[in-house]
Parts: sequence; structure tokens; C-alpha cells
Amino acid sequence: MSHSSSLYISTRGGIKPLGFSEAVLMGLAEDGGLLLPQIIPDCRNKLAAWSHLSYSDLAFEVMSPYVGAAMPSESLKALIKQSYASFSSPEVVPLVKLDNGLFLAELFHGPTLAFKDVALQFLGNLFAWLLQERGGKLNILGATSGDTGSAAIYGVRGKKNINIFILYPEGRVSALQELQMATVPDANVHCLAIKGSFDDGQRIIKEIFAELDFKKQYSLGAVNSVNWARILAQIVYYFWACFRVQEKYEQPQRFQVAVPTGNFGDIFAGYIAKRMGAPIERLILASNQNDILSRFFNSGEYSRGQVNVTLSPSMDIQVASNFERYLYYRCAEKPAEVSKLMRQFAAEQRLQLPGKDPDFEAGSGNDAETLECIKRYYQNNGYVLDPHSAVGVSVAERFLCQDTPTICLATAHPGKFPEALKTALHDEQIGRHPELEKLKGKPLRKTIIEADKEKVKAFICKTLQQI
Repeated sequence: MSHSSSLYISTRGGIKPLGFSEAVLMGLAEDGGLLLPQIIPDCRNKLAAWSHLSYSDLAFEVMSPYVGAAMPSESLKALIKQSYASFSSPEVVPLVKLDNGLFLAELFHGPTLAFKDVALQFLGNLFAWLLQERGGKLNILGATSGDTGSAAIYGVRGKKNINIFILYPEGRVSALQELQMATVPDANVHCLAIKGSFDDGQRIIKEIFAELDFKKQYSLGAVNSVNWARILAQIVYYFWACFRVQEKYEQPQRFQVAVPTGNFGDIFAGYIAKRMGAPIERLILASNQNDILSRFFNSGEYSRGQVNVTLSPSMDIQVASNFERYLYYRCAEKPAEVSKLMRQFAAEQRLQLPGKDPDFEAGSGNDAETLECIKRYYQNNGYVLDPHSAVGVSVAERFLCQDTPTICLATAHPGKFPEALKTALHDEQIGRHPELEKLKGKPLRKTIIEADKEKVKAFICKTLQQI
């Protein structure tokens, strides 16, 4: 079989190459690894042609080599256009320049006001298209620390032959994030508030997907960032952001991009964009007090700690589910090495790699720094940052470079985090969003459940039997 970017392999090497459709529906690889394209296409000779395209047309060009023959070009084009028609900005991802020379790529103009919409509007439509072509049903299982859940729900709500089950940590997501998930009235939406942390939810999901007979029997699919299609849709905005800054501000040819991240999915998309040839000099990884990733990129040690509850809850994660994809490249694309390291991490909760990756700088920010950053940018620029974006900006400021402009990903609308804004700015009205205000007072449709794999499985079985 020839090597291709539209064929997918596992980081652990235990499956035969799959086509794009199979990879999307499989989600987590059946050997426990994560799926990656066999090769990453080199697009450096296409940058000039791509730089003037609309967002949807650019998305088509970036995605096409990874989709291959799995989908007719016209169908892919139509699906991409449909996915971004629901965004409130015609640009999909507008760029804003701040006084200190930083640029913000606003990723929160989708229906749930978070960057996850960019990928999950696409993935929801892709699932619907695949089921229409192939027949059958899909039961989506996902864990969320806040924004993935609502974006995934809005991506598939009301869609035929799809049910969605979202696990989130009870009492550990913001009140508005819970309202966005648990007030959706569609009968195919099921919210499970688990008595535990996001890491517990993510572990339960991985354990259930590892039970291949159960996964097959109940046609389970993944919607969190273990699904390659999520990463694929996110690669696009790294190219887009660089092109828009070049076009509007006649900046130099290379950029650094700062990314607030907990699960390593968003920044991994940037890493793939860089490998494809996007004009990115380096990626700046920003974590909050849950700093497993920033510690790794600065010391080479990846070791699990306790989950800290912070003002940026979507990053309150200790085990980053996409990190294994990055390990595959750090291990020179040797699945046996990846498998060995993942076994070691499972046994000892730590692993160590030598050397520093020149593609990354990394830092972490605490709640005090986050609040100070929100306050300062509001006072100096009149711009309201959400707490996650503020973590990214405050870390980016440590690595500013005169010759290489810095683009920060603004990952959520500030109105989703009124408690943090009120603490930083002492004003309850700043940053509010009318769509979020409408949700207040609506009844919640959720089931509180123990963080126990068997109890979650029993809930899925019972629910699907009643449909």
C-alpha cells in the first residue's frame, strides 16, 4: 500500500492503514493509540496561492489531501461552507491587533462562542454525511472540561441517526458552560455530570473505547480531540491567521503563535500546520497551574500531578490526550518507542525525553497573572480577554520577539466566564453576550452519576434501548 496523507495509522502501530472515513468513525485507534496520517503533505509551494482564499476555500485546500478519495470534492466544499455559515463573523476567524504588537485570532464566533466550534461544526456535518453514505447509526461519547461538550452538542443536535453522550465534572465547569450543554432540548442529547474531575471522564471514555465489542455493538464514535477530523479542521486557522496578518499589516514572513492548551489538541494542530509549511517560526505553549505540558517542554519530564481548579477550567487537565500524537514525532515515528513510553507512563505516571524541541517555547500562568492580564488589556486596549486567552497572552508576553510577530489564539468569548471578569474588572456588565444571557434560568437536563465506567455503560445501554 502506498504512503499517503489520506491513509491513517496508529501511533502504536497495531492496525492496518485506514481510509479517512474509517479513521473518523473509529475515533480512538483499536490498539489504544491515536490515528495520524501516514505522511504530512508539504504545502510550502502553495502558500502564495492559498494566501488570498476565503476561509472556506482555504479549509478545502488544507483538508483535501487528508480526505483523499473518501469524499467527492464538491461534497467536501459544500460541507465546509455549511459548517461555517453559522459563524457570526463573515471572516469566520477575524484578526485583531493590540497596542503592543500582539495579534489575536478570534476563534469564538461560532454558535457556542468557543474555538471548539471551528472543528465541531465541521465534524457534526461530516458524521451526518458519512452516515447518509454508509447507513447505520452513531452514538457519540465525549468527555469535556467545559467547551467541547456544548460545541459537540451543537454540532449534532437534532441530527438523524446520531445520539450524543457528554460527560463533564459536576461543579467544575462554569455555570454558563453547563447551561450551554444541559439546556439543549433535543432528544438525541444526553448530559452526564460525573462526580469527579475531567481526567476521570476522559479515563472512562478511553476505557469504554478499549472494550472493542461494546464499542462495536453500540456504534460508539469519538468527538473529543482524539478524533483526527477535529485536529484537521483546526490546522486551517493557523494558515489563515498568518496570511491575514501578512495581508493587513505587511509583517515579516514568519510568526510565532501562542496557544493556551490543556489537552494538547489545539497546539498539536499548529504543530502539523508548521510541518506542512505554514510560516510559523515557533509555537508558544501556555498552560495554567495544571502545568504538566509546560513542564515537559522546559524540562523533558512529563509527570502527572493533582488537578488544580482554576479560573480557566477548560485547561484544568493533567493527562493531555493528544500528547501521544506528538510523542510519535518526537520518537522519530517509531510506534514501538511510543508504546513503550505510554506503558511506562501508565505504570509510573511519568516519562522523560532528552533534549529540547526548538519548535516550542512554553510557560504557565496562575490565576493572579490571569486576572492581572484581563485587567491590563481592558484598561490599555479596551479589549476583554476570557481567562483562557489571558493565560495565552500573559505567557506570550515573555517570548515577544521584535522580528517575529506573535499571534495569540483567543479561544472563547469572555461572556462565558462572568465570575473571572467580575473579579478582574469589578463590573458585572462587561463582556456579556446576549445569547448567553438568554440561557439563564432555563431548566437543566442532566444526570448526575458516579465517575464509574460500568455505571456510564449501563446508562448508555438503558438510554439506547428506550429509543
